[in-house]
Amino acid sequence: MKVNRRRGKVYLVGAGPGDIGLLTVRGLRCLQKADVVVYDFHLNAQILNYIKKEAEFVYAGKRGGHHEMTQDEINNTLVEKALEGKIVCRLKGGDPFVFGRGGEEAQVLAREGIEFEVVPGISSAIAVPAYAGIPLTHREYASSFVVLPGNEASTKEESSIDWRFLAAQKGTIVFLMAVKNIGQVTQRLIEYGKPADTPVAVIRWGTRADQRTVVSTLSEVPEAVANHVIRPPAVVVIGDVVRLRAQLNWYERKPLFGQRILITRPYKEEYEPLESLGAEIIEFPTIEVVPPESYRDLDRAIDNINSYDWIVFTSANGVRFFFRRYFELERDVRDLKGIKICAVGSSTASSVREYGIKVDLVPESFRAEGLIDAFGGMDSVKGLRILLPRADVAREVFPERIRQLGGMIDVPVTYRAVRPERHAKRLQRFLKEGRITIATFTSGATFTNLCEMLGDDVIELLRDVTIVAIGPVTKKEIEKRGLQVKIMPGKATIADMVDAITKHFTSND
Repeated sequence: MKVNRRRGKVYLVGAGPGDIGLLTVRGLRCLQKADVVVYDFHLNAQILNYIKKEAEFVYAGKRGGHHEMTQDEINNTLVEKALEGKIVCRLKGGDPFVFGRGGEEAQVLAREGIEFEVVPGISSAIAVPAYAGIPLTHREYASSFVVLPGNEASTKEESSIDWRFLAAQKGTIVFLMAVKNIGQVTQRLIEYGKPADTPVAVIRWGTRADQRTVVSTLSEVPEAVANHVIRPPAVVVIGDVVRLRAQLNWYERKPLFGQRILITRPYKEEYEPLESLGAEIIEFPTIEVVPPESYRDLDRAIDNINSYDWIVFTSANGVRFFFRRYFELERDVRDLKGIKICAVGSSTASSVREYGIKVDLVPESFRAEGLIDAFGGMDSVKGLRILLPRADVAREVFPERIRQLGGMIDVPVTYRAVRPERHAKRLQRFLKEGRITIATFTSGATFTNLCEMLGDDVIELLRDVTIVAIGPVTKKEIEKRGLQVKIMPGKATIADMVDAITKHFTSND
């Protein structure tokens, strides 16, 4: 092992119980600067999208008693990576110091003289009951609560839990990791005097789209757990506060609760309304937008920018990459004086306006005849010089029509849409388990790239998923593979797609 003279640093970060919105700002900042991330199974994998691409990912496992790495191996990894001079983020579900063995990891780092920080996370002991509508304390029901591990062998003669004291408590009892031992736990409490009719709630995958809550009593909850096939991870809440769930159950009543939506482009703020209605977003971009292989044609167009009558932008990416190169060549926006700007769609127009540039024409769709009419008709096109900065793969209908009518048009490649190198195993597992309910595609390429990434069985995996497509070209690409597009917004924007999904699932019709 090559040891760097400059020692690194380890951040022990709590990622929260599942809802990505419960990751702290401090935790996010530590993730974004990490060179190495050592992470567990019980995380919202969307968090990993915030880690810089060049970072090293180390999967530590820890799922249902099966460990991909032993605790000693995890400790050694943290030490080795830090000694290499790297910033290490140990990413743990919930809070690192609440039954997370974060204290043990911190001790190892302290003994080795490695600098570390602890970033607390929101514990499932608190967050999961809250998402099930169960306050742990309430003036009329409970003034205290206690949190215990439920995976202890509770039938052993010398338990570390004082069951007599616990059974006598009037407050709320929270067990983590107790599902497998639920029978022993409830039996012990009843044996030491806890009333058999004490309310109990068992919440699986709390704060997630597939959250499931079973309410029962102390004597009947083992049978209820078996009947509803409740498996780990789950939180068990015991006490009178469980009665408040009937009134305070806010999360599971959201109109899109239970919907897990696959988006095949990078996340944008336009998706937030879906999350506010209870849906969970799974971000799995199948397209990565990168610069062109050569700037030769674009540079030539920019050098002769004053020769054009119109610049036509068909996407926000076209706007972004055009102006990035424009300013890299030290051009001034004042050089665009006298040139009219056409932006296809409101989103593209907004991107242009961010540069302080007025948009002269905003057609809603990129159709050749419609654009020609917008320019003033066929007779007005003759002699026009048009610049169309675009992707490397694009339809030729509009440029060919312009040339047929006597106009001149340059179409320099301004950006490329490529298929990213990503592991798709988790997404495949979610699809096989029926945990993806909606899949969205904003172009034919987002769909075909997903097919290539998932392999031959992708069509069957998507068969029972509600398919959403932006635009007729995308819809055609999907349906020729034998799938049905159930939702297509009237306008080709993310905002309109979000609105169409919302209406589809919240309509009373």
